[in-house]
Amino acid sequence: MEEKEIIVKIEEAFRDIVTKTGLISPGAISERIREPLFSGSKESDLVYVIKTQGEDKYTLIFEIKTIGLPKYVRMAANQLQEIIGGRDKIYGIFGSPYISEESEKICELNNIGYIDLAGNCLLSFNGVYINIKGNPNPYPENRSIKSIFSKKSSRIVRILLDNPGRKWYVKDLSREAEVSIGLVSKVKKRLEEYNYIEKSDIQKFYLSNPESLLDRWVKNYSYKKNNSVDYYSLDDIDTIENNLANFCDSNDIRYALTLTSGASRIAPFLRYNKVFAYAEDSIESIANNLRWKKVSTGANISILSPYDSGIFYGLQDFNGLKVVSNIQLYLDLKDYKQRGEEAAEFLKEKRLETKW
Repeated sequence: MEEKEIIVKIEEAFRDIVTKTGLISPGAISERIREPLFSGSKESDLVYVIKTQGEDKYTLIFEIKTIGLPKYVRMAANQLQEIIGGRDKIYGIFGSPYISEESEKICELNNIGYIDLAGNCLLSFNGVYINIKGNPNPYPENRSIKSIFSKKSSRIVRILLDNPGRKWYVKDLSREAEVSIGLVSKVKKRLEEYNYIEKSDIQKFYLSNPESLLDRWVKNYSYKKNNSVDYYSLDDIDTIENNLANFCDSNDIRYALTLTSGASRIAPFLRYNKVFAYAEDSIESIANNLRWKKVSTGANISILSPYDSGIFYGLQDFNGLKVVSNIQLYLDLKDYKQRGEEAAEFLKEKRLETKW
């Protein structure tokens, strides 16, 4: 939809919501004002003067955008605050086809209301309080946020999360992630729209909201997207892991422990009876040389073939054993049902949050 159409629909949605709640009667809503509200201010998208139940007159100023992502909400909030300028009995409202949870929080922090075409809204002024949440997006975007967690794009996200606070040029991040400059630019734009990155100067940028970005990745990730093969060995867990490490190191095979095998190095309280590890290739060769038996049940070894080589970024060394980065380990653990959640939260508190 174009902005003019959205303005008309927001106007209809506003009238419908306030009259249905009974807090504002239809007769208390005046005709909309079309000219600039104050001398020198720009013309607002919608302006209404209403009477509340206490007979006070309130001016409602709407700033409406075609996209309800955090970047555009911040822009609207700044525009509303500039227009209002500390005046009394004026309330700013952001309108859009759909407003995300992150955008709702920005509105609340800036003391402005919001309303979307799904029927979600927040109106809070002079005894009026209407808050409706949870209605699904009736106009889903084609360019989903999920795209930044695809194979190569996720390399960029991984590096940003692994280096919180570091300031990047697009070309340097491209080189680090081994992807094109064009892809980095596209992912950067999407992250800007969701308010995950900030610019430090004209060209450099950095990750400003790592926790929120990581939480969103968790919702779009499963360790099961990696192909896995299960094996059984008569050896104990320590022997299996050491034999795997020695064989891979001797044969230049990239590997990394993950899930319970990785978490046990970070959270020593975790006890486990199954080895989990990534191996880039030669899985069958590893199993044959170490005399593991391929099984469908009763496995004590699970070797994962990574969906992308980015999984090996930021490997850690624990007494000669390679473990995936804390970011990758957290992603895997959050999707693992057998005490994975507990270990993931320990990892987040002790290793991740200290860097944020």
